[in-house]
Amino acid sequence: MARWVRADLRAHRGEALFLVLATAGIIVSLLLSGAFLAYGASPWQRVFTESNGAHVWIQTTAKADAGALAGLDGVESASRPYRTASATAELGGTRAKIQLRAADPEPPKVARPLMTEGRWLNKDDAAVAAAPQARAYTAASGEHRSGGKSGSGRTAARPANATGTAPSARSRAEAAGSVVLESSLARALWAEPGDLLHVRGSDGTDHALRVIGVAETAEERYSPGRTPGVGWVLPNALHQVEQEADQLGQAIGLRLDDRDDTDFAVQRAVTELGDDQIVAVSTWQQARDDAEGGGRLLGLLLGLFGLSALLAASLAVAGAISTRIRGHLRDIAILKAVGFTPAQLIRTFLVEHAALGLLGVACGALLTEILGPRLPGRLGEAMRLWQALPAHAWVPFAIPLAALLLITGTTALAAWRVGRVSPVPVARPATPAVRRMPGTVRRALGLRLPPALVLGWRGAFHSRARSSAAVARLAVPLLLITVVLGAWTTLDRLEHHPEKVGIPAALTVRGDGLDDAAVRRMLVGRPEVTAAYPGAEAKALVPGQTGTITLRGLGRHRDPYPLTIADGRAPYRSHEAVAGQGLLDLLDVRVGDWVRVTVGGNPQVLHIVGRSIEPEDDGRVISTTLDTLREGGIAPRPGFYHLVLDEDSDPAAVAAGLSSAIGGRADVREIPNPVRELSAVHGVLGGLVTVLALIALAELSTTIAAGVRDRRRDLLALRAIGLTPRQIMAVIVAGTGFTALAAALVGTAVGTLVSQWLIDLQGRSSGIGAGIAQQPPLAALLLLVAAVVVGAVAVSMLPASRAVRQRLADTLGDSL
Repeated sequence: MARWVRADLRAHRGEALFLVLATAGIIVSLLLSGAFLAYGASPWQRVFTESNGAHVWIQTTAKADAGALAGLDGVESASRPYRTASATAELGGTRAKIQLRAADPEPPKVARPLMTEGRWLNKDDAAVAAAPQARAYTAASGEHRSGGKSGSGRTAARPANATGTAPSARSRAEAAGSVVLESSLARALWAEPGDLLHVRGSDGTDHALRVIGVAETAEERYSPGRTPGVGWVLPNALHQVEQEADQLGQAIGLRLDDRDDTDFAVQRAVTELGDDQIVAVSTWQQARDDAEGGGRLLGLLLGLFGLSALLAASLAVAGAISTRIRGHLRDIAILKAVGFTPAQLIRTFLVEHAALGLLGVACGALLTEILGPRLPGRLGEAMRLWQALPAHAWVPFAIPLAALLLITGTTALAAWRVGRVSPVPVARPATPAVRRMPGTVRRALGLRLPPALVLGWRGAFHSRARSSAAVARLAVPLLLITVVLGAWTTLDRLEHHPEKVGIPAALTVRGDGLDDAAVRRMLVGRPEVTAAYPGAEAKALVPGQTGTITLRGLGRHRDPYPLTIADGRAPYRSHEAVAGQGLLDLLDVRVGDWVRVTVGGNPQVLHIVGRSIEPEDDGRVISTTLDTLREGGIAPRPGFYHLVLDEDSDPAAVAAGLSSAIGGRADVREIPNPVRELSAVHGVLGGLVTVLALIALAELSTTIAAGVRDRRRDLLALRAIGLTPRQIMAVIVAGTGFTALAAALVGTAVGTLVSQWLIDLQGRSSGIGAGIAQQPPLAALLLLVAAVVVGAVAVSMLPASRAVRQRLADTLGDSL
């Protein structure tokens, strides 16, 4: 057995090397996808587990009996009902919406904030005001003189305010209390323990709160204009900031017996308190998706491509072993005749290919474990985080083992044919049965085409079953390469043209006292700003009261916002709106239906006239005009303005210029493009294309070997009728080229359709909606087809020349 395996590997060195490299590349892709899935999910899961996180957070009015929700059926435990107040926080000229929660010195057992910097609240914070020790900043550079670093590892360097001047006199005032900030809000404000945070309640009065700590939670993170950040204060500090009873609310976190029972729990809460007492609802799924961002999508994308590549490699291995078995039928018959059992022969072929698979799997796993943490960017960060998790103890072994079992199982099915070979082979007839020449061959000869092309075409497709199998096996990796090109093209289109993914505006401006006149004055001398659209947002409850959606008003009837419409049309009349795919799925409605949402107890009935591309809130967004919200009493004045810039403008430079011009009276930020989170995928997709190309090359090697062997007797006939060695070599090369051309055409055509279907399917399932898929450029597809054909011709030159140089004889071995 060992001698047989060594001899076979010597005869097929290149093909064995290709199979090992392809298997190693597949394992690298699968392990990287596992690392990205852990990178996307594990940080949030760690915080949720350690903090004993709540599955549902319910915001209620101040008059509601929120504590009664702890006794509902299915609720395992609950946090205490926090008194809450909405306010605006400002630090160094940066503003953010904050929800202050009145907390006790004793941290709660459910949804306990995990301290990352500083300390938690204590009783002394209620009686003693912090000393007036505002940290000094240089007016020129805004660098903190202490040179400290935040807990996230970034250098604490920021301008003292938007104009770069020294802190104002009020920053030297004594603090009215202490506050612990949620980590995402602290990052947005560049806040650290010791900073003096200025908070403004509904009456417009500024109150200073000393930041004493930063904590992590498993709730939704702070998002400008969408989700306020959380700050914990003692009850007396909350009373000083907000003294109006009608401006207060409550928040309670519920931990459920069944974490998937969130919708039913919310329904019971609405029944218990009444829908007019529920202000907003958020679930652990929303918080997890918000925390995972693009990492999970990238992991799923890599996992899908890795499994597909594994399937392609399995087909390539099955084709290779089937071809070798057909090439060794005489040897197998002789081995059986001298006493080898079918089981021994099956083990011989199975062990050889299992050893090749094991070598490839081991190389891929070792390369990933050793070099993965040293990769730049998010790839290395994901690997380092993954190696620190408990799941890393078994996942790097489970994935290669599963891949090896799949390859071995596929090989076993093909090797089983060895046991069915007869020990006394039946000789093929010396004179084959006369077959009628195919019509295509007769017409080609009539057109006086080169004989090499005609005979090569006939040799490539003379056996329908074998030809179809060869074309199908080679078409699978080419199909996957086309899908990868489609994903690459779609990501590039959405990254460089964000208006195609529902983000036509580049900047958002928020601040108190903004109106059309103020925005026009602010934009004087700014030719790079082509349009400014007023807008407002509100959290709304949907029918059934099982979740919170975003109700957004953008533009006006006379000046509509340039929404990205995939189906239907844009709203331009009163009570018309467009919705994201996630909202349509949530409400089980279609374009043309009427929906009813509730904002703070006020119902709003809207006519869905179109479906828009919505990358935010899982597509659970309904957009209308600001005039419609104003008519319903929801948004009497704009809450922000979206600025559309010229294509050649730099959003960061424009934002910096506007911030300096308005002197910190408003907050100017770039609107994030979620596609940019997937920037690391380009390098991985490039590596995946290389892996698939290796699989295609291995399959080509198998196809060429089968073609040379099947045409061995034809070479005698071709030489007998007068063809030169060069013409005979051209026949073999042309046959391989035609097979590659057929596989390339089939693979690219089907791959284009599959790519569009998969991307739109992902868009629908994620809530963004179908209509974002972009087909690969025609030039790229033609280049791929040409590269496959040229590569097949180049690879087949050496085997064809060897076959022609061999001494040809019509022996008994050639007729078995």
